[in-house]
Amino acid sequence: MSQNNLISIIIPVYNQAEEIRAALASILSQTYKNYEVIIVNDGSTDNTAVTLEELKHKFWQKKIRCKIIQQNNQGANAARNRGAQEARGEFIIFWDADIVAAPEMLEKMRNALQSNPEVSYAYSSFIFGKKKFKLWPFDAEKLKQMPYIHSTSLIRREHLVSWDAEIKRLQDWDLWLTMLVQGHTGVWVPEFLFTVQTAHGTMSHWLPKFVYRWLPWMKEVKKYKEAVEIIKKKHKIF
Repeated sequence: MSQNNLISIIIPVYNQAEEIRAALASILSQTYKNYEVIIVNDGSTDNTAVTLEELKHKFWQKKIRCKIIQQNNQGANAARNRGAQEARGEFIIFWDADIVAAPEMLEKMRNALQSNPEVSYAYSSFIFGKKKFKLWPFDAEKLKQMPYIHSTSLIRREHLVSWDAEIKRLQDWDLWLTMLVQGHTGVWVPEFLFTVQTAHGTMSHWLPKFVYRWLPWMKEVKKYKEAVEIIKKKHKIF
């Protein structure tokens, strides 16, 4: 049963012992305090498990629920679904292990949902490494043509759908398109509320636009275009 105003923070982690320290530190610094943390260690082979055991006590000291789930490696989407099963909050946010957020992120996203009861999730602009991704107000037609909303967005639990474990790239795009079919839309918070560290993560292969246009033979470009076609075929976008 969900609890009013509680935010469930779900973190899938795989071999990110160093990154997870900064991510959890930015969670502890949030101005919005009514949250729980659910970490799914997706079969890490480094010292992630040990690091998590060390860090969870920082949440316990503040009387914040912090649950760590260990599972065999099944991929980020399976880990997200597993975490969602344990969530008790009215709102859910999938907080990748390489995300460092501004202290006001949860508060501002929740305020956006409170001010816009007709929408299902709140998303913001963000920084990837040193590159700023300044986004725009929600546009369903644009969403059908390109992925622009990051997975670290605050979602009303009642509107959340399962992540497709078969999708290996552009996973967040697939999620938002699936929700769109059900009539669930988002609201943009016009601020840069988090930074994606670039060592790992779902966006770690981001390349400048000119590369896709002028270097189509590159391996990463081919993989990206294949991933786009998989998503468009699934959602019948032609």
